[in-house]
Amino acid sequence: MNFLKGNAVVGQSGGPTAAINATLAGVIRGAKAAIAEGYIGKVYGMRNGIEGFMREDLVDMSSYSEEDLACLSHTPAAALGSCRFRLGDPERAADDYETVLRVLKAHDIRYVFYIGGNDSMDTVLKLSRYAVSVGYELRVIGVPKTIDNDLVCTDHTPGFGSAAKYIATTVKEMLRDIAVYTVRAVTIVEIMGRDAGWLTTAAALAGVNDGIGPDLIYLPEKPFSIEQFVEDIQRVQMQHPAVLVAVSEGIRFADGTYVSAGTSSDAKDVFGHTYLAGAGKALERVVKERLGCKVRSVELNLPQRCASHVSSLTDIEESLTIGAAAVTAAKEGKSGVMMTFVRQADEPYAVTVAAEDIGGIANAIRSVPDEYINDEANGVTDACMRYLKPLILGEVPLVFEGGVPKHFIIDRKG
Repeated sequence: MNFLKGNAVVGQSGGPTAAINATLAGVIRGAKAAIAEGYIGKVYGMRNGIEGFMREDLVDMSSYSEEDLACLSHTPAAALGSCRFRLGDPERAADDYETVLRVLKAHDIRYVFYIGGNDSMDTVLKLSRYAVSVGYELRVIGVPKTIDNDLVCTDHTPGFGSAAKYIATTVKEMLRDIAVYTVRAVTIVEIMGRDAGWLTTAAALAGVNDGIGPDLIYLPEKPFSIEQFVEDIQRVQMQHPAVLVAVSEGIRFADGTYVSAGTSSDAKDVFGHTYLAGAGKALERVVKERLGCKVRSVELNLPQRCASHVSSLTDIEESLTIGAAAVTAAKEGKSGVMMTFVRQADEPYAVTVAAEDIGGIANAIRSVPDEYINDEANGVTDACMRYLKPLILGEVPLVFEGGVPKHFIIDRKG
């Protein structure tokens, strides 16, 4: 083993999840073990990701207790704060990289753990390559996080299972609600997912124990047709009056235009992604105009990523595991990699943790495969259900105070 002694820093980036703090707790727990072994001196947290790191906005988390880490692992959102800052290319953003290097040296940081999604892995890639180019011995590990489940080279991503459990639970409750009337009605549930429809497939899990799930499911992986959409609803209405449709926010027509184009703004984030919203509203108007029946659209919005009260225990436990495994990988000399899950079996469910080179992961998108989408492109297959089911298993034993869940706020500890 290539022994490297120094301090560690961990950051969170991109959209929060109900499990990102469990991964953070796993990294801290692993770092504390490394402190005891003499590899790491202190473990710092970077507030607001790499952007905060460049401001030298750090908090020492070395003394966090097991009680602290247990509460942290059940707290939603990014406890350290997040950012959507993109590191430019070193030759064009030399000042930024020089700032990063100065802070690394000032705090003798030799281990960097960056928890995030697709765009965050781009930061891991650039930082690890920069350290090599300037001869600074540094181990940079990407730890996956995204409810979108769209990172390549991993079976699934921490955060997805809890979001999927929330979506399945909410859709199941909505199905009970809309079934009480005999009037023809359509309920359209808009679910997050710009480029990949993984979250929307989770709506099918509403029927995992009684067979009653969404009537129709539309994903961005397949071209969307208004005519087919209307025909699908009419067909379902011949069977029962209340129809529930689950749609990804990123569904597109055959020409690539977003269904929500008429209701979304043209604004883009720093990574060039268009802000999406309104697919449900756009389809609500279609139903009103074409079918004339009662219709409502529901956008699940932020609760998809912050509803920790219905987290998947599998997701939380795996997030803790992959966080600690990242520290082990760094101690063993790995750098410029992302930790991944490798599924060994569906029943009984089993996964192992591995590490993959970040070069083949950053800026790539993992879509829902064809074998998970039915031939009509309006639902999911049994293979998809077999993949999804284990990820939402188990319930988290929350601690309540005053009738609401107890959360861990790092600002009050730092």
